Amino acid sequence: MQPSILPAALCALLLLLINPAAAQFQFFEQMFNPGGGAPHAPQNAASDSSWFQAQYENALCDKYLCPHTLSCVHFPHHCPCAFPAVEDKVELGDGSMICVSKDGWKREGAAGKVELARKGLL
Repeated sequence: MQPSILPAALCALLLLLINPAAAQFQFFEQMFNPGGGAPHAPQNAASDSSWFQAQYENALCDKYLCPHTLSCVHFPHHCPCAFPAVEDKVELGDGSMICVSKDGWKREGAAGKVELARKGLL
């Protein structure tokens, strides 16, 4: 071999060994950071109600728009609770409804507590 070809061959061999390793690291980088670039910290929600007001004003509803879930229903007492896993819906006698944190002990515990509160016993 000529002396000038030996360094070129070593460089080529070295590149062949390094290239797959670099591709492997790129794969893991894309897997753990799919958006590319530097990871972004999550942003806090705004401390005012402007975002919610904009959503409320832009919601399309030809019936009753529930103010806490932006659901479109026929009557106010048909509105769902925003967090049904932890809230019970209680329909009030005046055609409205409220969402109350679930009791945890009784199936209808929240509704019972609302009824006791309406009677002034709680």
